[in-house]
Amino acid sequence: MQHTDRDRSAPSRRQALGAWVEAPPVQNFIIVLIVINAVILGLETSPAVMAYAGPTLLALDKLILAVFVVEIAIKLFAQGASFFRRGWNVFDFLVVGIALVPASGPLAILRALRILRVLRLLSMMPRLRLVVEALLHSLPGIGSIALLMVVIYYVAAVMATGLFGATHPDWFGSVWHSMYTLFQVMTLESWSMGIVRPVMESHPYAWLFFIPFILVATFTVLNLFIAIIVDAMQSMHEQVVKEEEAHITEAVHSEGVHIEQELRAVREELRALRVELTQVRAPQK
Repeated sequence: MQHTDRDRSAPSRRQALGAWVEAPPVQNFIIVLIVINAVILGLETSPAVMAYAGPTLLALDKLILAVFVVEIAIKLFAQGASFFRRGWNVFDFLVVGIALVPASGPLAILRALRILRVLRLLSMMPRLRLVVEALLHSLPGIGSIALLMVVIYYVAAVMATGLFGATHPDWFGSVWHSMYTLFQVMTLESWSMGIVRPVMESHPYAWLFFIPFILVATFTVLNLFIAIIVDAMQSMHEQVVKEEEAHITEAVHSEGVHIEQELRAVREELRALRVELTQVRAPQK
C-alpha cells in the first residue's frame, strides 16, 4: 500500500514541479537573469572592468549558470523523455550544455560561445518565439527565392564577364569575380562611384545593364523575401488565434455542460420539493 501511494505521489510531484518552473514569475526571473548574464559577459570583454571587479563578475556568471542548470534539470525531471520532443527545450539544453564544457586547451574557443546563453531570450519570450518559428516556416519559400537569385546572378555574371571582363579583369575577369562584384552592387555598397562609373568610362552604356540588375536583384527579390516572411508570420498568427479560439470554445463548452448539469440538479431538487409539499398538504385536505 505504501508503494502504491509513492507511485501516485511521484507523478503529482513531477507535475507540480513542472507547473512551478513554467509559472510566469519563475520564467520572468529567468529572463532577468539572462539579461544580467548578457551584461556580465559584455563587461568581461573589458580589461579595465575585469581588473576592477573580475572575480565578482566571474562568480555571478557561475551562479547564474548554476540557476540555468537547475532550471533545465527540473524540466527534465518534470517532463521526462517528452522534454526533448519540444524544439525550444532542446535549444535551451544545448545552449546551457555548451557553457558547461571546460573552456581550456583545444576547447578554449568554446569560451566565446558562452554569449549564446543570451539567445535563450528567443525561447523565453512568446513574441520572439513566434518570429523565429515564422522564419523557420518560411525557409522553403526562401529557398525557392534563393534558387531564383542564383539563376539571376549566374546569368548576370556571364553577361558581365563577356561585356566588361576585357577592360576590368579585377572585377569581371571571371564568372566568380563577376558574381562577387554583382553581389557588392546588389548591396548598394559603393556601387555607383566604386564600380559603375569607372566601368562607364570605357563602356558609356553600362548603366543599361547595372540599373535593371539592381532593380531586379535588390528591390524585387528583397520584396519577395519580405512577402514570404510576412506571409509566414501571418499564418503563424492565424494558427495561434485558431488555437486560442478552440481553447476558449472548449472551455465555454465545458462550462456550459457544467452549468447544464447544475440546472438539471436544481430542477430535480425542485421536483423533489414539490412532491414533498404535495405530500404534506394532502392530509390537511
